[in-house]
Amino acid sequence: MRAAAMAAFLVLAAGPALSQSRGATAAPVAPAPVEYDLRFDNAVHHEARIAVTYRGLEPGPVRFQMSRSSPGRYAIHEFAKNVYSVAAADGAGRPLTVRRDDPYGWTVEGHDGAITVTYTLFADRGDGTYAQIDATHAHLNMPATLMWASGYDDRPVRLRFNRLTPDWRIATQLAPTSDADVFTAPNLQYLMDSPVEISAHVVREWQVDDAGTPRTIRIALHHAGTDAEADEFAARARRVVDAQIAVFGDVPDFENGAYTFLADYLPHVSGDGMEHRNSTIITSTRGLAEANYGQIGTLSHEFFHAWNVERLRPAELEPFDYTRANPTPSLWLAEGFTSYYGPLTIRRAGVSTTDAFLREMGAQVNFVLNSPARAYGSPQEMSLRAPFVDAAAAIDPTNPNIFVSYYTHGAVLGLALDLTLRQRFPGVTLDDYMRRLWRDHGVTERPYTPDDLRAALAAVTGDEAFAADFFARSVQDSQLPDFAPLFAQAGLVLKRSAPQRAWAGPVRLEFAGTTARLAGATAPGTALYDAGMDRGDEIVAVGDIQIDAQADWDRVIERARPGDEVVVRFLQRGREGRARIRFAGDPSVELVRIETDGGEVTAEQMAFRAAWLGAEPAAD
Repeated sequence: MRAAAMAAFLVLAAGPALSQSRGATAAPVAPAPVEYDLRFDNAVHHEARIAVTYRGLEPGPVRFQMSRSSPGRYAIHEFAKNVYSVAAADGAGRPLTVRRDDPYGWTVEGHDGAITVTYTLFADRGDGTYAQIDATHAHLNMPATLMWASGYDDRPVRLRFNRLTPDWRIATQLAPTSDADVFTAPNLQYLMDSPVEISAHVVREWQVDDAGTPRTIRIALHHAGTDAEADEFAARARRVVDAQIAVFGDVPDFENGAYTFLADYLPHVSGDGMEHRNSTIITSTRGLAEANYGQIGTLSHEFFHAWNVERLRPAELEPFDYTRANPTPSLWLAEGFTSYYGPLTIRRAGVSTTDAFLREMGAQVNFVLNSPARAYGSPQEMSLRAPFVDAAAAIDPTNPNIFVSYYTHGAVLGLALDLTLRQRFPGVTLDDYMRRLWRDHGVTERPYTPDDLRAALAAVTGDEAFAADFFARSVQDSQLPDFAPLFAQAGLVLKRSAPQRAWAGPVRLEFAGTTARLAGATAPGTALYDAGMDRGDEIVAVGDIQIDAQADWDRVIERARPGDEVVVRFLQRGREGRARIRFAGDPSVELVRIETDGGEVTAEQMAFRAAWLGAEPAAD
């Protein structure tokens, strides 16, 4: 919901119009709202029966359709595949003919200005993209749930949810009404961006101050845990929320005055997180205590999106088109910088330790440094590949060596830029850059372009050449900085984890009896790749060791040293092969505090570390 949609929202919220003064021109009659009615009588078989009514329609055929994409996702998802038993009637209840000319929609003709379409939805995936209906809840992502009529996107909407049992509660960013089962949206864009959780969930909420205006933060928690666990999770979430507000120095102006986490932590859901304008879906198969409250990581990532991507938005996502994929070259910032700030703000909030933060960021640096995919594209290029990888489904294999996730690459880019700014521009940090973007594009909701991102960096640093060089090298190309001096500022060391360990590449074997096959593609520049081996090949023997089990391969690695050469015998699609390979040293790196690596940390480094990560706990 952007500027035009916001105006519509405010008009709706204002209530009935004041009567016209004598002699004034009558205001146009507002269009009749779209009305949805959702029933879950057959929830045990994952079905909902949904009716949608449009009135005041223009003469002629009306196309009803399901979405093919969803907010926060960048690939195509064919939601129409789960819709069936479609019927239509006019305003007098007379049956109408429903014609289907393509897989994505239905056409209705012969109406009297009103049409009610009724259909059955099958839904059994509880995550951020799809919907799940069962005896425990109705978990609804709207693009996966609601059919809509083309050409009437600006109509206001009313939805009635018929709860399966009396203990079910309704949690959503949709606007409530005096009827606890009825909610509204100003238009289609806001409706489709508004997930709903209907279940016997518990609620924890608190308020944050937005320059004198209170905003409510709410967790609607559907889980099998205890109230004490819910309290602990909410306490941790509150600290993270405060740390993220501190980054931007402002709270988003949440419509309806609230932001809601729709949290499902149940064995039958699928782990996920998906941001929306005033809410987010966060799901996990594990309970809070079982996961040691690890779900806070997803919560942190998704809440940061309330600024970065929900209001601070790439131009290519405005307006969101529900009929196609919505790619943008800026996911390295929209998703990647969010992936940096997620763990960083958890650390600043004191909800995790410095070592936990370093393990997480070190793993991401290791992945990007050692990924062959950087030779095949920049962060901008990887962002544009999102429609092929963001939970997209395909039958044919894809070369895994040509893609490195914009989440991970962007997180490492955010880390590098933050430390570079702190090194080269005293008093300037990545927080300042994010605040500048927020003021220029978030508060105003003026979508940004890649050039806007570069201009903002130049403005924050006062150095146009630096900004141009950073974007040329690290965004439009895939170069990384020398991390050693950047980490040294904070008394950190990026070091090889096991340089004396023999390494033939990122090898993962799968076994069928005593047959050992490569479970994934080999990587360019590694021993097995150079030997001509690839995914699916059977490794028969390495030197004098027959490979019949994982322990055999482990024994090969334990006995070898970097630089050793050995003959590998393998089978490749019925062809026998032999190759001499040379083991390298394991290139994996880890990020650690200098004081845990035998060195001494200085007072200056500790001060830098505290300014960056927050005060260090005494027990850290």
